[in-house]
Amino acid sequence: MSSIPVFPLAVCCWIVLWLYWLFSARTQKAAKKREPGSERMRQILPMAACYILLFEPLTGWGWLGMRFVAKRPDVGLVGLLLTALGVAFAIWARAHLGANWSAAVSIRSDHELIRTGPYWRIRHPIYTGMILATLGTALVVGEIRALVAVAICFTAFYLKASKEERWLAQEFGDKFQIHARHTGMFLPRFS
Repeated sequence: MSSIPVFPLAVCCWIVLWLYWLFSARTQKAAKKREPGSERMRQILPMAACYILLFEPLTGWGWLGMRFVAKRPDVGLVGLLLTALGVAFAIWARAHLGANWSAAVSIRSDHELIRTGPYWRIRHPIYTGMILATLGTALVVGEIRALVAVAICFTAFYLKASKEERWLAQEFGDKFQIHARHTGMFLPRFS
């Protein structure tokens, strides 16, 4: 069990996610309304900080380098499993969203309100998957810096999702409000 290279495998999970993102981004619908680049940086910079905290193998992190969980093979494997599940869930959600997807907050031409697949019970399943993958990678890393990355990731996605919801409510009105009543932001709602 201890011979499984969990950190490199967790990194591979993230590489798969980003390669899929690059490949699938070619099929987006044209934007009808899009947030300005300056506002987009409010998402990019925190996520860059997350990835530095998770993947930068610097020594000298000080108290951020202290362990919050024992360095044990079973903890690493659980973290790797959560990373892989989160990445798989994010990819599934991204594939299901199709050409309506955008990295920036936007409304697409002929935008559709997707309410099937992972969107049946969760309004932002891509973020759910990425938060889960970040949490899993934090377990693999096992240092406080990784918990800080989880907190930054969650906060950044919460703020972005809140903005997206305001835009979707303006675009879809009651249709979005009905969808919101039957779904959770990041966790499923069964009502």
